[in-house]
Amino acid sequence: MLANISQRLFDNFEAKDAARESALKRSRNMVRLCGRAIKSIHREQNDQAKEIIAQAATINTEIKSLLAEHPEIYYAGFVEHAQQEYAEATILYCILKENRIPDNTYLDVEDSAYLMGLGDVVGELRRIILDLIRLDKPDEGEKFLEIMDEIYTTILLFDFPDALMKGLRHKGDVARSLVERTRGDLTNAMGQDKLKEQMSKLETKLE
Repeated sequence: MLANISQRLFDNFEAKDAARESALKRSRNMVRLCGRAIKSIHREQNDQAKEIIAQAATINTEIKSLLAEHPEIYYAGFVEHAQQEYAEATILYCILKENRIPDNTYLDVEDSAYLMGLGDVVGELRRIILDLIRLDKPDEGEKFLEIMDEIYTTILLFDFPDALMKGLRHKGDVARSLVERTRGDLTNAMGQDKLKEQMSKLETKLE
């Protein structure tokens, strides 16, 4: 009698182990793809970025299907991390190329993964703004600063224990610092632009 019970339990754990290994492999691939997608976005390789994000979305669907009967594995942490990276890449792409912020139901990711990915977008937008400053286009960075600030204030709304939010409070602190630094960088750059303009006008009058 016990042999039958142990065999059934063994089969169950063997199935869980196989599902975990498969999901872990897919999650790692998903993280790598999202890293590539973000690099492509910054290089303005838009078609490539869109294709890579679509691949990551397919893997996310596969993982959710694979672990549908194994919630303890699904919520172990590695899937959420992959979904966080996927959310970051997709949100960044949609902001820059589609002028919108997709919601978590569109991405089909967990709420906390979506919010963590959203928080990471703040850093990527700062990078965009710094590139614009280097190109002497600080005025174009103002709209992205507004989005950064909107993301930060949104994250502040979720003042729940870390057991639920899994580090979101720290993301909020980092976002606040990035927003303040970026606002200062933009203000300085735009002030320099105005000074250059005034000096140019003065030179014209003197001539």
